[in-house]
Amino acid sequence: MKTRSLLLLGLILAFCTIGSVTMAEDSAGGDDLRAAVQNPIGSLISVPFKSTWDYGAPNGTAYFMNLQPVFPQKLNNWMLIHRAIFPYISIDGPHAGRPELPNPSPGEGASGLGDINYTVFLSPAVPKGAIWGIGPSISGPSATDTQLGSGKWSAGPSFVLLLQPKFGTVGFLTRQLWSFSGQSDRPDVSSFLFEPFINFNLPNGWYLVSDMVMTANWNADSGNQWTVPVGVGVGKLFKIGNQAMNTRIEAYSNVEKPTGAPDWTLSWTLQFLFPK
Repeated sequence: MKTRSLLLLGLILAFCTIGSVTMAEDSAGGDDLRAAVQNPIGSLISVPFKSTWDYGAPNGTAYFMNLQPVFPQKLNNWMLIHRAIFPYISIDGPHAGRPELPNPSPGEGASGLGDINYTVFLSPAVPKGAIWGIGPSISGPSATDTQLGSGKWSAGPSFVLLLQPKFGTVGFLTRQLWSFSGQSDRPDVSSFLFEPFINFNLPNGWYLVSDMVMTANWNADSGNQWTVPVGVGVGKLFKIGNQAMNTRIEAYSNVEKPTGAPDWTLSWTLQFLFPK
């Protein structure tokens, strides 16, 4: 875990130096770009890398790196928003309360690729009032170790709804997955995700964010189904040369969690933006 700790320290130091980098708000669309970044189904190509560190679990720490590319596709008066999650996972031992992992994950720790998830949202190209999107989501058994995935194909609906008042963005994303195929000796999947988010914009490209990913494993015992984090973070838009970028750092405490889940998490996101 020493390497992960050094990586975390380096990322925090990098975040602290962002203020000296040329701001994207001044030369890459300003508040329009910031609004697009805060809209998970906006017409903006982006490639986020999200690192998350879990702390306080009885079986050790865990590290997650999610590559989450977003690609919008216009179809007349509609948009198809393609979103994928490619997870790299490193865990010390069995961890519960993570939608990426079996609950609890078997074994004594592993590192590698987890189950890949793909979601496509159908959304109006020019929304009137609230912005919304709906579509299917599917996860495949791509994990390189049984401790890092479900061993199942799973699918279900996903829905997102948000508003963008003058102060920023407020909304939620939700998803339900059920397994329908895969290894017969692995437990069935019935996982729910509810992600309320709020962004409060500040001057010079800075913003405050709370993005609480709440999950439920409906097949777990009644006292071990929910993971509910509470916390906040801070982010900023900036540019390196002509490349528009977004970054944010967040901390969340799990106020409700299953046995074996971490007490709290720290995450750092670096997002490459490609506005049209």
